[in-house]
Amino acid sequence: MIALDCGLTEELKWGKPCYVFQQHNVVVIQGFKKYCAFLFLKGFLLNDPKGILVKTGENTRVGRQIRFTDVREIVKLERTLKAYIYEAIEVERAGLKGNK
Repeated sequence: MIALDCGLTEELKWGKPCYVFQQHNVVVIQGFKKYCAFLFLKGFLLNDPKGILVKTGENTRVGRQIRFTDVREIVKLERTLKAYIYEAIEVERAGLKGNK
């Protein structure tokens, strides 16, 4: 798994796989009818050079998703996903807060 390769620990939270760094939730895998997503819980703090992070809703302030409709998209973006995960880990290391 991509998140495990980045040194995160897998836990089950909110009924979903959640990947954790030093007891801080970093990314959650979400499943929906039309897509699945990596939800970065402090995604608004991440750089997004690929322009792939999206707000989960109109009033969302903090979390950002990367959405997929096909497993091949995940494979194609593996390197990018790891870069985003490593940046999210650095956000946690720096102690940045998730409130905007």
